[in-house]
Amino acid sequence: MTLENRRAIFNLEVSEEQRRFVASNLSSVASCYVLATNGGHPYPFAIYSDGQPVGLVMLTYGITGYDLPSIAHDSYCIVRLMIDKHHQNRGYGREAMKKILEFIRTFPAGPAHYCWISYKADNLPAKKLYESFGFRDNGEFIGDELITVLPL
Repeated sequence: MTLENRRAIFNLEVSEEQRRFVASNLSSVASCYVLATNGGHPYPFAIYSDGQPVGLVMLTYGITGYDLPSIAHDSYCIVRLMIDKHHQNRGYGREAMKKILEFIRTFPAGPAHYCWISYKADNLPAKKLYESFGFRDNGEFIGDELITVLPL
């Protein structure tokens, strides 16, 4: 994300029925600031297609600002992955996941054995996407969200 594209990214949103699955992009970027000023390692990335912003992905290393599963220490967490409601079902989420996992495997903030994501059990498209990359639920929950883990 840049100063130039921030407003366009803030204006992206999911459909009304998906809002319970993901925070707004403005909230996500605010979380990045809070994490960065409290010892965290957040990485927000705008997702583009043909020069147009279509989504946002945010990851962090170690601390997330939320409750942590047992594998979180020295692990990467994909805190947010959202594709705007007008750009869904075109493969952007899958392509973004490929790119972010490539980035994570460079270990930009430090070494790690795992990448993890939390998701609501009834978010079946997210579960299917994560499983297609090798993530598996580890039996832990954060609140009402399942933890799914990918060995790196």
